[in-house]
Order: sequence, then structure tokens, then C-alpha cells
Amino acid sequence: MRLNSKGQVTIPAELRHKYALEEGDEVDVVDVGGALQIVRRQGAESRGERLVKHMRGRATTKMTTDELMELFRGE
Repeated sequence: MRLNSKGQVTIPAELRHKYALEEGDEVDVVDVGGALQIVRRQGAESRGERLVKHMRGRATTKMTTDELMELFRGE
């Protein structure tokens, strides 16, 4: 890995997948016994939480949950 002029590094794809890191996730770089570690920020929203927050209240339908479930199930 190489540090760029802005002090940024790219976490390799295989490690991002292994640790379920997604674009927009918040991480911290901490000094642990003279070594730097990248850790997920405590209390930060997950990708799913950000998506739900973004979508909440955007529906334009007046159907109830039961009506939608009937529609999706083909009942």
C-alpha cells in the first residue's frame, strides 16, 4: 500500500469484503502499541441504516402494508 499526497490509502478489496466495509462507512486510525490499526468507528451508522434513513418517508403509495404484501405475493 502506498500513502498518497493527501495522506490516503486504499484498503484492498479482499479486506473490504472480509470485514464488510462499504463506501461511506466510518473508520478511525488508532495507534496501538506503536502500530496503526484501522477500526470501524463506534456508533457509526451501517450502510443499511444509512439506506433506510434515506428511504424513510419517500413512498408515494397510499396502500397499507397488508395490501402491498398481497400484491407482492400475488394473492
